[in-house]
Amino acid sequence: MGSRSLLISTALAIAYLPPFVKAHEHHEEEIPEGEYISVEPIDSILWIHIALMMLAFGIIFPVGMILGMTKNRFHVPLQTGGGAIAIAAYFLGHHHKGRQFPADNIHATFASFLMALMVLQLAMGVYLKLHLEQGFLGRIRSVMVVVHGVCGKIMPIVAWVQMGFGGITALGFCHDDHLGQCLAHGIMGSAFIAYGCIMAIMMLVGQSWLARSGRSQEFYDSAVITAWGVVNTFTEHRWGQPWSHGDYQHSMLVVDVSDRSNCLTWNLASMGIVWWCAGMLGLFLSRKNGRPQRNHIPGLVILLTGWAMSVHAQHLELSTKVHAMFGYALMAAGICRIIEVSFVLHDANTDGEVKSFQYLSPFLLVASGFLFMFANEEQLQLINENHIDHGSYSLIIYSVAFLVFFYFLLLISLWQRLSSNSYEGVKYEVANDGSSGSYIATPISDVEADRQVREAEEFELNGLLHSNGRISD
Repeated sequence: MGSRSLLISTALAIAYLPPFVKAHEHHEEEIPEGEYISVEPIDSILWIHIALMMLAFGIIFPVGMILGMTKNRFHVPLQTGGGAIAIAAYFLGHHHKGRQFPADNIHATFASFLMALMVLQLAMGVYLKLHLEQGFLGRIRSVMVVVHGVCGKIMPIVAWVQMGFGGITALGFCHDDHLGQCLAHGIMGSAFIAYGCIMAIMMLVGQSWLARSGRSQEFYDSAVITAWGVVNTFTEHRWGQPWSHGDYQHSMLVVDVSDRSNCLTWNLASMGIVWWCAGMLGLFLSRKNGRPQRNHIPGLVILLTGWAMSVHAQHLELSTKVHAMFGYALMAAGICRIIEVSFVLHDANTDGEVKSFQYLSPFLLVASGFLFMFANEEQLQLINENHIDHGSYSLIIYSVAFLVFFYFLLLISLWQRLSSNSYEGVKYEVANDGSSGSYIATPISDVEADRQVREAEEFELNGLLHSNGRISD
């Protein structure tokens, strides 16, 4: 009864959350005209709000998601504790002093959606834990299980977006003419980070799924590259308006015949067109005679994109150098991927063991994503005004990338450990599929396992009894 009482109390608490959050007052008169933040520094209450929200949504909920996926008994207590911390932090965020922000800022607006998602997730968890099997609530249980799982898995993604909104709101960035480039850096940077994380998942725990799908990793990489290229081609330029220098660099192949001295500068391959052209080739090369086939197209696309960004001139010298660091990281990721496919795995999906070299490509993708996210023009202008050189700034970003990649590998390791414990006692038969170079683990029954052991013992015993017609010494 104690557990049920706790769940009911939690349900009542989250049910009464909305009326309280409307009490926050904004002092917009303290914000200078033309600015989006007041001049006061961030106070201790707001820092506590930031720390608690990062603890809840950045650590507790992702770990709780893993526990839920593996049916661990600590899933409910951890998620309940995370919800309590998030609600407390939410109130703190509405009662801080110091720096003030407009009432309609993107972070506050999106917070309503995030908290509503969290409340929905907790409410469904309470419902499922109560095991209501009768009437209407019993009939919708199977649907609620699916919705609960989906909400739990998208929570880290939504929280990541909200953390980004929090950063730009706290600094007053991404308004007016700066909005477009800010969105580009945030979306593209996050995409490279996600690519690195997905690559790590497929490398460590996704090989059996790849073998069952009958396709190589490059097939899915090429499909995403093609789709991203098409979107990029038709969104970088506002159609119906004159083309700009930036449009040319991002969206098409151009030679400026009016100025031969700038011919090489303008002769830059478009991100969009190159991606979907290369992506289609990668899709074609990913299948050969009906079997999964590795290829170098995704790695080559990453390499070319990194090269293009490393020579992409910016208005600020610091920005040019940071973009170059981003390009170098991408180029290194592409080169490592090509080496991995050809010389580490020898065109196989895997040989059953992850090599240390294989971690380089996903990490460099994560690092390049952070470098690009933190390279928007307002951020670099602030760094330049504080006299921080690009080397120190890049090393700080690499430190963040190391920590995030480390944390992500910890989550994968936790899932591996808990999922293996969930199937403890189940025996597996491992065999090579003979075509893709991957190994497939197939569960076998206890009866079959006992039969195999008995036959092995009989075979060994017969060998001892009948060697040279007598019992061996």
